[in-house]
Amino acid sequence: MDIRNVAIIAHVDHGKTALTDALMQQTGMSGKDVSMDSNALEQERGITIYSKNTSIYYKDTKINIVDTPGHADFGSEVERVLRSIDSVILVVDAQEGPMPQTKFVLKKSLELGLKPIVVINKIDKSAARPDEVQEMVYELFLDLGADDKQLNFSTIYSIAREGIAKSKLHHESDNLIPLLDLILEKVNPASGSDKNKKPLLIQPFNLAYDNFLGRLAIGRIYDGEISQAQEVVIKNNKNKIRKGKITKLFTFEGLNRKEVDKACAGDIVMIAGLPDIFIGETICENENQEKLPDISIDEPTIVLNFLVNNSPFAGHDGKFVTSRQIKERLHKELEVNIGLKIDFSSSDHSKVYGRGEMHIAILLENMRREGYELQISQPHVIIKEVDGVKMEPFEEVTINVPNDMTGVVIEKLSKRFGTMITMCPKHGATKIIFEIPTRGLLGYKNEFITDTHGEGIIYSRIIGFRPHVGKMRKKELGSMISMATGKALGFSLFNLQNRGELYIGANTDVYEGMVVGNSSKGEDMVVNPIKGKNLTNMRSSNADEAIRLVQPKEITLESGMSIMGHDEYLEITPKNIRLRKKHLTENERLRVYRASNK
Repeated sequence: MDIRNVAIIAHVDHGKTALTDALMQQTGMSGKDVSMDSNALEQERGITIYSKNTSIYYKDTKINIVDTPGHADFGSEVERVLRSIDSVILVVDAQEGPMPQTKFVLKKSLELGLKPIVVINKIDKSAARPDEVQEMVYELFLDLGADDKQLNFSTIYSIAREGIAKSKLHHESDNLIPLLDLILEKVNPASGSDKNKKPLLIQPFNLAYDNFLGRLAIGRIYDGEISQAQEVVIKNNKNKIRKGKITKLFTFEGLNRKEVDKACAGDIVMIAGLPDIFIGETICENENQEKLPDISIDEPTIVLNFLVNNSPFAGHDGKFVTSRQIKERLHKELEVNIGLKIDFSSSDHSKVYGRGEMHIAILLENMRREGYELQISQPHVIIKEVDGVKMEPFEEVTINVPNDMTGVVIEKLSKRFGTMITMCPKHGATKIIFEIPTRGLLGYKNEFITDTHGEGIIYSRIIGFRPHVGKMRKKELGSMISMATGKALGFSLFNLQNRGELYIGANTDVYEGMVVGNSSKGEDMVVNPIKGKNLTNMRSSNADEAIRLVQPKEITLESGMSIMGHDEYLEITPKNIRLRKKHLTENERLRVYRASNK
């Protein structure tokens, strides 16, 4: 049977997963309500976080499909997948056009010599402009250095949600057969008799874990055949050799894995029995074979500390609260999360390096749902030296805002050393592209939502390390710090809400040193949120006046990392996310302040 290997790539919410789901449904590989976004976090956030494998059958051909994440923080997931496939299906929104992550994944694809198939999706939108978007995609190919063959790409127009694809806009269609036919026509077969005669050659591009089988490697068979109980040789990126044995072998059928006795060149398989296998290593038949090129991954850009929770409420919610348990969980994460790096050298904390706030937030959310309790420090960008020059990460930021709000956005990003690249007003909104240090973006997204009244859209992608721009002045909010432990009362919060924005509501448990809100004056302020109304036997005209509290601002993992100060921790438990000072009492904070200013 012929095999075709493709990956579906796109920006966030342009329709990758909807297209994959529709392909599986129309080829009979899944039911109507089954989705590739099976993870609870993916369903809640409406984004793909982890790359996933599926396969469909069409006209006696097996098509292996890899659904990839669209968010820039999970770019490492995309990079390693692209090495294992023969073509990419680039999905672009018919209204929005190419966006930052579109550029990132397309650039990687073109560098590997892949020839994409372009799918212009959501052509049913009222503001859809498919012809204009196709020109924008062509210009993007030119900008990214595509060769003549890559520039001669094929285009399909689709409504993925309804399972419709057509090769021309005026054609009638009620299925995805035009896309399936184009895949068979344009994507080279991955399998071949000559490849089957060669010695075994596999490279894992993803890892999984099974409670019974242990670590599982997902990889493409480039040459030869693999079978259960086969003895193999593994070569790592330092050319060191070790041996192993395949205990279980699986291929993919729809969303399920199917155990098989053997698989041949071109297929994508899941292998059990190699407990120390890692992404990018080469699995081969004998020691004389050359290893495959390493899979390069873009380096992390932010760093923060994971610590044991030592607040007064520590241990109330979590099952796993010790340093040993947290480090064991992080070691397990390293087995499958290749974009993450962790330094375990310190006894009191683990230094975690990630690709962005979202990348770290997903890890933390998974940990708290598993019952872990911990606290983290304020994230910082990674500064490094190259040839004696201080370097820091930069990002390309794409912003869409109503025309009357462009001034405040440009002003604030300019103060954060942002450089405007393009500005394009159209249809009552303005698209602005900035290049800005990652430092300038940390903590800005919450301000952006406020400044644009929730009407603006902001996306970013990392574009590499550039010379350090110097000291950056950013307005930091002051904190309202609780001076007492107990339950917050409505009477006290009613008076405090005029001094800033509250993070808690009435009847919330608080402790001394916990941050209960921010101060509009920009300075820290010690307050008493548990103070009640003094009772008296005197009556007055406003004695029974109703207390009306403003809805407090809920602290999430992303917003907490954005607003926390350098002297604060974000306390994370299965049930609560709290902001607190590193030093809980006012005397401790004063002592530290005096010591630092000597």
